[in-house]
Order: sequence, then C-alpha cells, then structure tokens
Amino acid sequence: MSPGAAPRSVVTARVLDVLGAFTEAAPELGLTEIARRTGLPLTTTHRIVGELAAGGALDRGDDGRYRVGLRLWEIAVLAPASTMLRERAMPFLEDLHEVTRENVALAVLDGAEVVYLERLSARDAVSIVSRSGSRLPVHATGVGLVLLAHAPPDVVEQVLARPLRRFTPHTVCDPARVRAALGEARSSGFVISDRQIEDVSLSVAAPVRDRSGRVVAAMSVVVRADGTNPHTYVPAVRAAARGISRALGATT
Repeated sequence: MSPGAAPRSVVTARVLDVLGAFTEAAPELGLTEIARRTGLPLTTTHRIVGELAAGGALDRGDDGRYRVGLRLWEIAVLAPASTMLRERAMPFLEDLHEVTRENVALAVLDGAEVVYLERLSARDAVSIVSRSGSRLPVHATGVGLVLLAHAPPDVVEQVLARPLRRFTPHTVCDPARVRAALGEARSSGFVISDRQIEDVSLSVAAPVRDRSGRVVAAMSVVVRADGTNPHTYVPAVRAAARGISRALGATT
C-alpha cells in the first residue's frame, strides 16, 4: 500500500457510500450532492465517482450529473435471488397479472427494506411507486409485512427500534400495531396493506417458501383502494405464491 493510501476496507466503504447516495427519489446527482449525501470530501468524491464512471458503474450525463450505470445492473442480475427466484416465479407472476390485469410484484427482504425483484403492470392499473430494483420500508408494504412476519426475531426488533416513516395518514407507525399485523400475517397466511404507501392503492401479499419451508420472498397484487374488496384477490395471490413455492421445491 502506498503512503497515505486508505485501507481497502475504507475504500470499499466509501465506494458503497457513493453508490448508496442514489435512490429512487434521487436517481441523478451532481458531484456536490453526492459529497453532501455521503459526507466525503469533494476531492475524494470526485476521485471515486470518476473511477466508477470509467468502469461503467456510473454514467455521466451531458448536464454533468451522474446516474447508476448499466454495469451495475449487469452485475446485479447475477445475484441468486435475482436469477433463480425470478425465473421460477415469472410464470406465476404472469398468470396472476393476466387474470387480474393489475400490478403484480415479487420482493425480498434486505434489512429494514424490501427490494423488488420484479414488477408487472397493466396500462390501466393504478400507478404505484415501486418498480424492479426499487426499495421500500418493510412496515408500510404488504410484501414487507409478510417478510418481516417470518424474519428472525432480532431482525424484527431492529426494524421496530427505528423510527417508522409515515407515507400517508393510513401508514401504521406504532410498533405495537405492527407487531399485531405480523402476528395476523403468520396466522392468516396473507397481508392486506391498505393505503400505507399511497392513498390510492392497497396491496394483497403472500409468502413464498423454499424447499426447507423458509420464507424467501413475498409476492403481491396492488390495486386501487377505492371500490375494491381486497379479500377477493386473496385466493389468487395465495395460489400464485404456493405455485412459486412448489417451483422452488416447497412441499406445501
């Protein structure tokens, strides 16, 4: 290591900080914005961003702002959760999408957030914020509550120890109420998340299990909240989730 060079672990952390500065709400950032979001010196940010752009991990637009590059997507799709789960799930997601003509999604748990591996949408379906690759808090989504309901107790405690963000007047932010929702999710086998992310939509979600019976993903249908009886979607969502589970080797 050359004199004054940062340890590899520090460099890696800084690179991850820079990449983590980009969010769904801020997909394009200027150099100064990245430095502010990461807390890194501007010179350090300039060097890291330049190296990431040279490697294709970031793209620089004509306006000088940066966005996530295709190289990251090429790497991300190699993740086992992205490949095997999506491949096994797609026929069932497509069938449910064809039957309902609504938004259909598949998601996995990552800390206090869900990551959407796939989302199918129809032209006339209600507009929603999630898309493939996006993240949302577990407490405010149907898929998130399903996944948290079957997560280890320490993960549940870590999530509920943090402030829970309110998106709408209907978002459940009280830890006791979230715990009650998790218990109901375990006993019923599904979750109805009503207008927790957006006032116009609700979701019906169910767990996806692997051959060991472990919940490894959740799938949902998202529909308009007004004039919808969410319970009419429960049988179809649960059937699709069981189909994906069987494709993953589950016996139930």
